[in-house]
Parts: sequence; C-alpha cells; structure tokens
Amino acid sequence: MLPADTPILPALLIVSLVTSAFVALRYFASSGLFAWITGKVQPGLYDGMRSQIRDEIRWSLIATVIYGAPAGMIYWSWNHLGWTQLYTDWSAYPLWYLPLSVFIYLFAQDTWFYWTHRAMHSPRLFKVMHKVHHDSRPPTAWTAMSFHPIESLTGAILIPALVFIVPIHLAMLGIVLTVATIMGVTNHMGWEVFPRRLVHSRLGRWVITASHHEKHHEEYRCNFGLYFRFWDRVCGTDRGLSDRIAGQQASARVPT
Repeated sequence: MLPADTPILPALLIVSLVTSAFVALRYFASSGLFAWITGKVQPGLYDGMRSQIRDEIRWSLIATVIYGAPAGMIYWSWNHLGWTQLYTDWSAYPLWYLPLSVFIYLFAQDTWFYWTHRAMHSPRLFKVMHKVHHDSRPPTAWTAMSFHPIESLTGAILIPALVFIVPIHLAMLGIVLTVATIMGVTNHMGWEVFPRRLVHSRLGRWVITASHHEKHHEEYRCNFGLYFRFWDRVCGTDRGLSDRIAGQQASARVPT
C-alpha cells in the first residue's frame, strides 16, 4: 500500500508496474500450466514450435504491460479517490445482482470483442493489428495474449471503462478476470479440454471452446466471438467446429 501523500504520477507509475507484473505472472502461470497439461495429454502436439512459442511469449509480455497499466490505475483511483463503481460491501446490492454483474461484464466484453475482432479481419487492419496473433499457426497454450500492441489496446480498455459505469463487487470482478484467463488459454491450446458431451450439448451450441475457436484460426473469416456464439449466430458468421479437433475427440472415444 502506497502512502496517502504519494504524488499521483509516481503512484500511478508504481501501481502500473506492479499490476503489469501480476498480469505477467498470471500469464506464465495459466499458459505454463496448460502447456504442461498439453504435454501430458497430447504429447508431441507442440513439437517443432519452439520459435513460434518464443515469439508468442515476447508479444505477450508486451501485452501484459498494456493490460496491466490501466488496471493498476483503476485500482489506485478506486482505492484513493472512489471514482469507480467497484464495491466490497456484500449488502450494497441484492445477492441476485452478483451473478448478473458477472454476466453483464462477460457479455459486454464478448460483444466488444466480436465487433472489434471482426473489424480487424478487414485486409488493412489485419496487416497492421491482427496478423501477429494469426502468425501462431496452429495456436498454442502460449497464444492467448500474443497480440500486436495496437490490438492489445483495443482489448485492454473495455473492463477499465466498465468499472466506471456498471457496479460490480471486487470478488465478482475477480471471477470475470479468471474466466477471461482460462477461456483465453483453453480456446487456443489446439485440443479440446472440455468433454465431448459438453461441447456437443445445447449449452455447447452457445459457448465457445477450443473446437469452435480453432475453426477461426483455420478459416479466418468466421467464429469471431470470445465467450459466446451469440453474435456469430445472429450475424451468420458461425461455421461450427474444427474438424481436426472434433476428430481428435471422436477418436479418443474409440477403444484401442
């Protein structure tokens, strides 16, 4: 905790560096964990990809600063100035609002991602902003934050903006960030971590997993969503699941 009399600019710089370090640790912990799991469950899947993974980590470390700096500034402004709609009192809003606030944040993030992501696939913006992410062919557990800095900016601004508008308990914000981390990594692993019965269930028709997002990395012009298939279905850009990953799941069920 910084002293109350710390000048604003040094305080913002310090908290930005600290939160960027936390984002980097979160990246290495989550991507590293799922990369290790991949090595156990899908041995050899990332063979020959060391150069690509090094590039993914390099771009991701740049992204951690872009994502971490505004998060630190928001935390400082909430803690010292009370500017945001973050709260810690469980009785401040009805209990039913807790899960609702999580859904509002996830749906808003999914909506923002769908439209900005789809825009970045226009030829001009793709070369400038989005090509770095698609240089991961195929994606790996280390790809989730592998973005060009301009693309990182588009992803880093939404939640800091939402906390000034939509009230959310600090613990619920933690759930939002946890979902973002897990889904970001698992959707890029190159194999399906969720069971086939979930992926092909009614719920699976509306929720994005690796089987759905891999199709985007295969064909580019479809499956633009982040968490939900809602906008892809509404806008006619849903092209179903990756044949490669779906085939992996089907063959895994056949006894050898």
